[in-house]
Amino acid sequence: MRYFYPEIEPYATGMLEVGDGQSIAWEASGNPDGKPVVFLHGGPGGEVSPRHRRAFDPEKYRIILFDQRGSGKSRPHASEDGYDLAVNTTWHLVADIERLREHLGVDRWQVFGGSWGSTLALAYAQTHPQRVTELVLRGIFTLRESELNWFYEGPAGQIFPEVWEKYVAQVPENERGNFIQAYHRLLNHPDPAVHNPAAVAWATWEASGITLLPRPDLVETFSDPRFALAFARIENHYFVNKGWMSDGQLIANAHVLRDIPAVIVQGRYDICTPPVTAWDLHKAWPEAEFVMVDDAGHSFDEPGILSALIDATDRFAETTDQPIEK
Repeated sequence: MRYFYPEIEPYATGMLEVGDGQSIAWEASGNPDGKPVVFLHGGPGGEVSPRHRRAFDPEKYRIILFDQRGSGKSRPHASEDGYDLAVNTTWHLVADIERLREHLGVDRWQVFGGSWGSTLALAYAQTHPQRVTELVLRGIFTLRESELNWFYEGPAGQIFPEVWEKYVAQVPENERGNFIQAYHRLLNHPDPAVHNPAAVAWATWEASGITLLPRPDLVETFSDPRFALAFARIENHYFVNKGWMSDGQLIANAHVLRDIPAVIVQGRYDICTPPVTAWDLHKAWPEAEFVMVDDAGHSFDEPGILSALIDATDRFAETTDQPIEK
């Protein structure tokens, strides 16, 4: 079993203006002359962590992390009054990744993403396949209606009934036919007495379902009101709008990725993003290596998942790349 590389600090940080009044916070660590890799965090509405740097050999990789629009250290933050969700979409984020690549002078890079990060990685790679050397994907999520219904509309609540009751309790009985839509109203209500408890309920429902065994520390992190409000508002905004994609688009377009080396890592007991989505993606993209971890749930740092991810990044660290001909 592989475990995290030692802790490291960034050698460079910055804020990049990406338009629409938005600036994204980025950092670079590892070897400045190493193989470039960009890490795409989950959510949407999550944020990067120092632990994310540690999935890569710091002697071989130039490790790029950034907080997506509205989240983490990026500005403005989606918890702020008046934050404009209209300029935070899948395709805004795809464009932001390209701006960051150009800003950092990277020709091509490895793209690493889990959960929502896998969605964004697929969207980016299908839009800019010539800029991607490899893909490392975990906990596959493609925003299909069936995936959203599973986790946010009831079925997954049969696995975590005690947490599901708290999620349901925020919604008036006459709105319980569509929880995503009901939470959209609650999360965007001007009264903090309405949107704050709704945000915490949404975020803690998710935190409770992303690990194989309970992680009270993770639930506590997601319960922070500022984090929860930004996370829930952005995530719900994306779900209400189906990611600004047609249902099944990312799997239907997987053929675009056939020439990109890739590894798909999936936890067998992933309740948040069940294995059927990863399997459907693999069937549409058989060239990608598929790793099912039989004793894991969803989270990035579940032992079997982390080990498989580091195996993949170590292997890809040894591959050479030819720059795109100008």
